Amino acid sequence: MYIYQDLLARAQAGTPVRVGLIGAGKFGSMFLSQVPTTPGLEVAWIADLSPDRARAACRSVGWPDDLIARTTVEDDARRLIASGAADVVVEATGVPSVGLVHAREAIRNGVHIVMVNVEADVLAGPLLAEEARQAGVVYSMAYGDQPALTCEMVEWARSTGFDVVAAGKGTKFLPAYHASTPDTVWDHYGLTGEQAAAAGMNSQMFNSFLDGTKSALEMAAIANATGLTPPPDGLMFPPAGMDDLAHVLRPKSEGGQLAAKGQVEVVSSLERDGRPVFKDLRWGVYVVIEAPNDYAAACFRQYGMNTDATGRYSAMYKPFHLIGLELNVSILSAAILKRPTGSTQGFRGDVVATAKRDLKAGDMLDGEGGFTVWGKLYPAETSLKIGGLPIGLAHNVKLKADIKTGQPIRWVDVEADESSEAIRIRRDMERRFGRKGMAA
Repeated sequence: MYIYQDLLARAQAGTPVRVGLIGAGKFGSMFLSQVPTTPGLEVAWIADLSPDRARAACRSVGWPDDLIARTTVEDDARRLIASGAADVVVEATGVPSVGLVHAREAIRNGVHIVMVNVEADVLAGPLLAEEARQAGVVYSMAYGDQPALTCEMVEWARSTGFDVVAAGKGTKFLPAYHASTPDTVWDHYGLTGEQAAAAGMNSQMFNSFLDGTKSALEMAAIANATGLTPPPDGLMFPPAGMDDLAHVLRPKSEGGQLAAKGQVEVVSSLERDGRPVFKDLRWGVYVVIEAPNDYAAACFRQYGMNTDATGRYSAMYKPFHLIGLELNVSILSAAILKRPTGSTQGFRGDVVATAKRDLKAGDMLDGEGGFTVWGKLYPAETSLKIGGLPIGLAHNVKLKADIKTGQPIRWVDVEADESSEAIRIRRDMERRFGRKGMAA
C-alpha cells in the first residue's frame, strides 16, 4: 500500500480526505491525535453524545483552538452523515445497536464506513458488508485494532502460498476471568478503583477485555472476514509465547491444541497458575503457517524462523498494535484505494451471551462486560442451532427463565423487543446468511 504521495498531492491541491468521527472516546481520541500531523486529511465533523466532551478530547490530544473551532461537533450523527461533508465515516461508539444504524446510514448516503465497532460488525456484518458492496462503498475493519491486523497477516500468508493453520491475537486471560465483573476487574489488572477512575477507565468496557467477551467478538470478526473456523466449543486461551506459537497452535493429531487446521484462537500471556508466559504476545497478533513442501520447510530453518519440532509449522507475529494511532490506514485505503482493510465475507462465527452466575427469571441482563453475562465464541451454525442470544443484544433485556452458570442464553429465554431496529437487522442477517455465510 503506497498512499502517502497521494496524500501529499491532495494536500497541495486542497482536496483532503474528509472524515466524520462518531464517538470521541479512547479509540477516537487516539485517531484525533494523528490528524494534525497527517497531510491531506481533515476531520470534517465529530458526533458525540457530549459535544463538550468531544471538544475536550481534541484539546487533550493536542489540537489547537483554531482547529477545534473549524470542526463541526454535535450530537446528531445521522444528520452529519447525511450532510455529505465526509468521504469516510468512522463508527467508534462501541454500542452495537447504534453502530448498525450508523453503518446503514453511511451506506445509504454513499459514504465509506470504517467499523471500529466490532460488536456491531459481529452482530450483522455480513448484511452490512453486502449492502455496502451493492451501494459501491467500502465497509471496512479498523486498522490498528487486532482483527484487521490479523486479517492482514492471513492475507499475506495466503497470497504467498502458505496454508493458514491458525490466526488470532494474544491477551491476558485465566479461566476464572469469565466470572469477572466491573466490581472485580481492577483487582485483575493490578489497579485500584481510584487509579482507574483517575485515568478515565470505564470498568465495564475494560471488564469485557478481561472476561473473554472482547476476544470472542474479535475472533468472530476474523472468522467472518477470512473463512477461518471458530473452535467447536469456545476459545481455549492456551498459554503460548512468541517462540511457542507453532508448537501449541497446530492440530491435536500432531501434538498441538487445535481441533483442526484453519482455526482462530487467542493465546494467553499467563500460565494457568498465573505465572507470566515467556515472551508473551499479550498486545500482538499472529498467524501460524504450514510449509507446502520440503523446500519451504528448509527455508524456514535457513532464515531463522521459529518452528515446531517437525520444522513444517512456523509463525509470523506482530508484537504490538497501536489501535487508533493506526486508523488512518483504513481511512485512506477506503478513500483513495477504494478497498477495505479487512471486511466481513460470510457468517462463520457468532458470540452468544453466557451466564456468569446462576440467573433467575426476571433478572435484567446488562450486556458486554457487565455483571450477568460474558460472550462465548461459537461456530455460527451452532449458534443458530441452539437459538443463542447474541451478546450484542443482551443489554437491558429481561430473562423469562432460570439460567445456570456457564449456560448459553437463548432467544426463547428473554423478553426481546422484536420491533427494535437492531433486532430486525440481526434477524434479517440470520435469514439471509445463515446457510450462505457458513458455506463461504
